[in-house]
Amino acid sequence: MPSMSRAPGAGAGLAIVSAATFSTSGSFGSSLIQAGGSPAAAVTFRVALAAVVLAVPSAVQLRGRWHLVGRSLPSVLAFGLVAVAACQLCYFNAVAHLPVSVALLLEYSGILLVVLWLWVGRGQRPRRLTLAGGLVTLVGLALVLHLTGERHVALVGVLWGLGAATGLACYFVLCARTHEVLPPLAMAWGGMVVGTVALCVLDALGLLRFHVGSASVPFAGHHVSWLVPVLGLSLIAGAVAYATGVGATRWLGAKLASFVGLTEVLFATLFAWLLLSERPTLLQALGGLFVVSGIALVRVDELRPGDAPVHTEPEPVYLPG
Repeated sequence: MPSMSRAPGAGAGLAIVSAATFSTSGSFGSSLIQAGGSPAAAVTFRVALAAVVLAVPSAVQLRGRWHLVGRSLPSVLAFGLVAVAACQLCYFNAVAHLPVSVALLLEYSGILLVVLWLWVGRGQRPRRLTLAGGLVTLVGLALVLHLTGERHVALVGVLWGLGAATGLACYFVLCARTHEVLPPLAMAWGGMVVGTVALCVLDALGLLRFHVGSASVPFAGHHVSWLVPVLGLSLIAGAVAYATGVGATRWLGAKLASFVGLTEVLFATLFAWLLLSERPTLLQALGGLFVVSGIALVRVDELRPGDAPVHTEPEPVYLPG
C-alpha cells in the first residue's frame, strides 16, 4: 500500500475520476431518450450493471456474514425501491424534459433536504455556515433554472428533478441508519438488486415503458448505434464509476469522498456541452458555481472539528485483503 502521505492525493484522484464517469450518465441517457428510448430503459441498464459490478466484492465482504442481509432486509428494500429505482427513474425522466446539468443540479439539492430532515426530524438545528450554504445554493438554482429570465423551464421536468432530490436524500438517511448492521458496499449491491427487480416487475406489469429507441441515436454531433450510449451507461457510468468510487471511499472515507464527488455537477455540465451541444449560458455557469459552493459550505460545516458528526452517508468501505 502507498505511504499515508500519498494516500489523500491518490484517493482524491480516484474520487475525481469517479465523479467524472458518474456525470456521463446524463449525457448517455439523454442520447437514448432523444432517439425515442424510455427513461425506464436507461435506468434499468445502469442499475442492472451496477448490481453485476458490485456482486463479487459484496459476496467477498459478506463471506460468513450473510445473516446481516436478513437483519437489514427492510432497510435494503426501502433503499432499493426509493433511493435506487425511484431516484434514478425520476432523474432520467427529468433529463427527458430538462438539460442534463439542470436535472443533476436539482437532484443534488437533495443534500439540503437532508439538512432539513435532520433539523425537523432530529432537532439538529443547522448552524450559520449551513444556513449560508443553503441560501447560496438556492440563489444558484434560481440562476441555473433561469427563474428570473425569459427562458421557459418545463414544470414537469422540475418536479421529476425534485423527486430525484428526495430519492437522493433518502439514500443518505437510509445509509446512515443501516451502516452499522450491513456493510455499505453490500448495502449498495442489495439496493441495486432490489431496484433492478422492481424495474423489471413494473415493466412486466406494463406500468413502465421500456423501449430502447431507434437503431441510431444522436451523440457528440454524430449518429451512432444505440449500443454506444448503452455501453457508456453500463461500462463508464456503471462499472468504472462504481469501481473508482469504492476505491476513493476506501482511501478518503465517505465524507471527504462525497465532498470531492460534488464535482460531478461541473463534469455533467461539461460533458453535456461537449457531447450534446447543451452549451451553458454565463448565468447558468455562475449558478452552477453557486450551487457547488453552497453545498460545499454545508459539507464543510458538518466536518468542522469539535462537533458531533452527522452521519448522512455510508461509512468508509473496507474490502478484505
